[in-house]
Amino acid sequence: MLEHLIENKNFASMMKRHIQELIIHFFEQEQNFGILCKVDNVDFDPILPESIASEFRSLTLFFLAGYTFETARIEDEFLIFEAGFGADNFGSVVSVPLLSIMQVIVDETPLLINLASYKKEKTVVVKVSNEGGVKNSMDVFLSNPENKKFLK
Repeated sequence: MLEHLIENKNFASMMKRHIQELIIHFFEQEQNFGILCKVDNVDFDPILPESIASEFRSLTLFFLAGYTFETARIEDEFLIFEAGFGADNFGSVVSVPLLSIMQVIVDETPLLINLASYKKEKTVVVKVSNEGGVKNSMDVFLSNPENKKFLK
C-alpha cells in the first residue's frame, strides 16, 4: 500500500509543491537551511573534480548559508545555488531537482521529509528514416485501384 502511495504522480507533485513552498518561505524569512538529497540526480557546473565528487555519499547534505544562501533560487523544478567544495573551495553552480530533496533541515531538525519516489516516464524518440519515403508513399497510393483515377 505504501509503495502505491509514494510512487503516485499526484503524491510526487504535492511533495514537490510542499518542498518549493517551504524553501520559498525560508528565502522570505532569510532562514538558513540544509537539504539532504540524492546526489546522483544533482548537476554541478562546472563538474566537480573526481577527488571531490568521490567523497559524496548517495545521500548528501548541503547547507545553505552565507554566500550559498544568497545565490540560492528556485527555477522550474530545481533548487539552484553556488557553493565551494573541497580544501581549495572549488566553485560550482549546483542544480538539485526538487523531488531529489529527501529532507529539509533547520538546526539539525528535519522539518520536511520527502518519501515520493515517482519518476517521470522517459520519452522514447523514434527516428524515422525518410529514405525512399516519397517513393513508398506513391507505391502505396497506386496500389489502390480507386486512386488511379486521380492520375492523368
